[in-house]
Amino acid sequence: MDNNEEEQQQISLVDEKGNEELYDVLFTFESDYFGKSYILLYPAGKADDEEVNIEAYALPEGDDPMDPQGGDLQLIETDEEWEMVESVLNTLLDTDDGDDEEE
Repeated sequence: MDNNEEEQQQISLVDEKGNEELYDVLFTFESDYFGKSYILLYPAGKADDEEVNIEAYALPEGDDPMDPQGGDLQLIETDEEWEMVESVLNTLLDTDDGDDEEE
């Protein structure tokens, strides 16, 4: 097994009050249609069986989705973008659920 698969990428977000929180990177991907890259995050330290809120952001222009370096993450502002992100997330979750059934 590749050790890179076991290492969880993490990113810190600072909220409007200046509080810093650590998040695990669930997935990053590019959208040719929107010409942007996106990142899906969830709070660090959650157990695998624990329900979590997944947050989605657009990466800063020029940031590599395979190795995001941070910067100011951009809010997703249009319903069309949200629908695309939700579709990608649902596909990812459906794929993961299918893997669990095979084990």
